[in-house]
Amino acid sequence: MTITRVYYASRQLAESLAGNPYMAVISITDPGTPEARLDPAFRHVLRLSFFDALPADEYLPAPMPGLFDLALARRIGDFVHELHAAPFEISVMVHCEYGVSRSAAVALFVEAWSGAPLEAREFTYEANPWVADRLAQAYPALNIEIPPAGAARERRTAPRP
Repeated sequence: MTITRVYYASRQLAESLAGNPYMAVISITDPGTPEARLDPAFRHVLRLSFFDALPADEYLPAPMPGLFDLALARRIGDFVHELHAAPFEISVMVHCEYGVSRSAAVALFVEAWSGAPLEAREFTYEANPWVADRLAQAYPALNIEIPPAGAARERRTAPRP
């Protein structure tokens, strides 16, 4: 296994981090906003731009500008496959504007693809279901499971070791 850990974060946190050549970044921004200002020491970066949105119904014409689609899902899959095939260990951080839904869905995908543990997985219950579903549609052999909201509540109330 080459991918060893998966993280997800907000844009603000990602922009504040010191770069690490052994951490890849999937950088998700809103269409029309500037790219995230990431430290240049992050050598493996995939930049994507799509809205944190769900279609109003399944009959909307596709593709809709700015909506996550199968082409973006395949770009993520190709990037993760390339990282996982690398001859060195690497971690993956996924960020979006607030670090809640788009980044959580993509981080769940990276976890499913690589088998690497996803840090704070129980807090991914707000993962964008449209993004997770498109990734699952593009890669049907993977099980991308969004945890229930109760898992985060249990962690928050459990005593620390």
